[in-house]
Amino acid sequence: MLSIQDLLDSIDFIRKFTGIPFQDIYNIMLRRGWTAGSAQLITLGHLLIRLSHRSQVGVLERYWAESQPDMVVSLIPHYNRALKEALDRSRPGAPFVTLITDIADYPPHFWIERQDQYVICGSERAASQARELGMAADRILQTSGMILHPKFYEPLQVNRAAERVRLGLRPDLLTGLVLFGGEGSAEMVRIAQALNRAESRVQLILLCGKNAEVISQLRAMDRRIPMWIEGFTREVPFYMELSDFFIGKPGPGSISEALVKRLPVVVQRNAWTMAHERYNADWIEEQQVGLVVRSFFLEISAAVETLAVPEHYSRFRQRVASMRNLAVYEVPVLLEKILSQSNRNRPDPAHPALVGSPQSERQDPVEHQTEPYLDAEPTDDRS
Repeated sequence: MLSIQDLLDSIDFIRKFTGIPFQDIYNIMLRRGWTAGSAQLITLGHLLIRLSHRSQVGVLERYWAESQPDMVVSLIPHYNRALKEALDRSRPGAPFVTLITDIADYPPHFWIERQDQYVICGSERAASQARELGMAADRILQTSGMILHPKFYEPLQVNRAAERVRLGLRPDLLTGLVLFGGEGSAEMVRIAQALNRAESRVQLILLCGKNAEVISQLRAMDRRIPMWIEGFTREVPFYMELSDFFIGKPGPGSISEALVKRLPVVVQRNAWTMAHERYNADWIEEQQVGLVVRSFFLEISAAVETLAVPEHYSRFRQRVASMRNLAVYEVPVLLEKILSQSNRNRPDPAHPALVGSPQSERQDPVEHQTEPYLDAEPTDDRS
């Protein structure tokens, strides 16, 4: 695993002039809520990246020449043209794979480039976008969803009622998990304020990430409903296990985590939604796994009331339960097939990783990694 920011740090002219790494600007925007006009900012970002394209290729070419990869897998947007061009120069014939970690691409030049590569898509929309760019069918590989940490698939033997009481929550009250990624968001305060009424008949678990300002504002609030407020945590699966639904931004990761844990979702889509995440809200409506509002502050109360209607909640839960995302176990199999095909087409006796390698004797990654989980249904007393 390699961070592109670390590799390209020497040519990051944004950091040189501002002291802020180029990729950290995205996290700052999320934390501060400075996301209006993100479509124009993405276009500007593309321009800045293209201006340093030649320098990027030079750095990457030297790195590939030294590390001699048999295959390169990219899990990031923006840089895939430079990554592929540098790989072709230093390791001709080595396959390049773009693993899209968004539900859909945001063209042009975001995830999928017009080049000889494999693309792994987590949705039919992304696969369709690859076909529209003219990619060959055998280079477009589709999984059942977004890649998630395997811990989200592990059954948790949790006494939900007891754990809720331990956190100061009521054992029998509809519980919403509010999460805006590792950076948190000021939007969480507005959500809490809108729902902070006794008649809401709901309680909240708010995971604020590294956003100390949001944590402080929430803890200072005169709370009329039960709330559990937490900073950055790696126990998101546990808190999802205690929850009945999810509230957050339409990020592909948090949406997919909630759905794997069988939580209907409520997200916001408006001018402040990051441009490359707007389709995710459309996808939620298409899949009928939750609700989309234009303003959390103005509409979250009505959305929660709608969700809480028993027949509505049951319908959303059934749709969520019907989805079966096992992408994290499917991807290693796809990568191994790509690499095996490349090895057959590019024999190189001088390279021990390609001929007579123990690699061919390894267990199938899916069989090895997923056996405990594939047939296991999470303990779930939510009806």
